[in-house]
Order: sequence, then C-alpha cells, then structure tokens
Amino acid sequence: MKKIWKAICAVAVAGMMCLPVHAEEKTITMGTLSWEDLTPITGITKKVLEDSGYTVKVIEFSEWGIAYAALSKGDIQILTSQTDYAAQDYWNKNKNRLEKLSPVSFGLYQGFAVPKYVDIDSIDQLNDNADKLGGKIVGIEPGSGLMSDATNAVSGYGLKLKLLEGSTAAMTAALKSAVDRKEPVVVTIWEPSWMVQKFDLKFLKDPKAIFPPAQGYYWIGHKGFSAEYPKAREVIASVYVPLGDITAINSEVKDGKTMDQAIQDWTVKNAELLKRWENIKK
Repeated sequence: MKKIWKAICAVAVAGMMCLPVHAEEKTITMGTLSWEDLTPITGITKKVLEDSGYTVKVIEFSEWGIAYAALSKGDIQILTSQTDYAAQDYWNKNKNRLEKLSPVSFGLYQGFAVPKYVDIDSIDQLNDNADKLGGKIVGIEPGSGLMSDATNAVSGYGLKLKLLEGSTAAMTAALKSAVDRKEPVVVTIWEPSWMVQKFDLKFLKDPKAIFPPAQGYYWIGHKGFSAEYPKAREVIASVYVPLGDITAINSEVKDGKTMDQAIQDWTVKNAELLKRWENIKK
C-alpha cells in the first residue's frame, strides 16, 4: 500500500510539473488626475514600466471619486494617490477592494506662505503684521481642502486678517504682483508647486499644528494586483520621485515645455537611475 501511495504521489507531482505556468499579463491601465504633483509621477512610472516590457495605457480623471470608483471596479489597475490626506475619505471607503503597492514620493504640504524677503516666520506673527500685509490672506477656490484648513487656521489662531476666496489663477496673479514690487503678501499654497520655487516662498510655521503634517504619495492597485503582476509590482516599488524633482518638472512646464518634454528630459538626465529601476527583476 505504501508503494502504491508513493507511486500516486509521483504521478501527481509529475502532472503538476506539466501544467502550463501562468505568464504575467503585460498590459497595465493606470489612472491619474491632471494635477501638477500627480502628472510627473504618472509619466515617469509609465516610462519605467514601458522600458521594462509593459504596455501602459493612462486614463485621466477629473476628480477622486470617479478615479477611486474605476479602480475599485477594476476599470483601471493602478493609481497614484495621497491616501492619508487629499483622498483619505475615498481610500477609507474603498480600501477593502484595493491594496497599497508602494510609496512613490513624500512631502505634500499645504499652508500659509510668504516670500522669503518678508520678516515673518510663523502664523502666530500674522496679527502683529496685519497692516503690513493689507489685512488679508490671499486664498484659492472655496471648498478646496486647503481653504478648509486655512479657515480652521484663521479661527484657531484668532487671526484678524481676512481670508479671501477666489481662484488659483487669481492668487498666482496677486502673488506675482507683490513679488515683482517686493511687497509683503501671505497666500494659501501647497508643496509641490512651481510657485514655491518660482517666487522663493517660505511656509509659515504652524505651532498649533492645524494644517496636516507632510504627507506621502502611494501607488495603489485594484485588490489582487500584486499577485497578478508580481514583476510589475516590483518595478513600481523601485520608483521614487523626490518632491523637488516634481516641482522642477512643473517649473519647466510653466516656462514653456510640454509635460511630456519635461518628463522626457528628466528621464534622460536620470538615465542611470532608471536603468536600476528597470532591471529590478531582470
């Protein structure tokens, strides 16, 4: 009986060895939003995956809710997102159908900022300089997460300055005008942004910690992605784009390059780094 059992096991093992090995699919659909922090990350990761033998299709979404719904349903397979802050609600709602793949950048921050020539370093110094600042903080679109945090900061610090609602374009114009004249100004802004570099800004310290701390960006996938695409997952996990590089790419776009050109120039400049990323599983 023992010999028969061994024979059966041997046949079973031989049969398993003859089964075809499932080849990893080589087509990946990634989602993105047309924001200046997400577009460079998406473009660079796409380039690395394509150089590693994958065909990559990118679908652009207008807002987080639609993007997360598509990822949850499997219409797209991966998406880069700030799961701990900007898209936290969408992540929490859908995370049972998703998985975090890897961090891809770090340092997302939103707050109040002034040009470096302004002799103010902390939010709690704003009231003492209200007249010099024209009694106002130049904001962006009402309803944005940044303006919500800014409103909380005005209340939390008891600021006498009025928080002005408007648009990103109007804030940018007001900031440029003030910097051109070397006048004091305080604005609501975020990092990464080409404006932080272009206008040589500094974020004001937030001793009451009303604005959230610096946050990370993650590649997230439809649940099961890592099991279905083990090699692609390792390639994706090798990619890391410093926040300063994201800002520099967007500064080049603001100066006249297309986003594709700026990303291509970055990949050429960092060719040796990309080779290490692409060879992660070779």
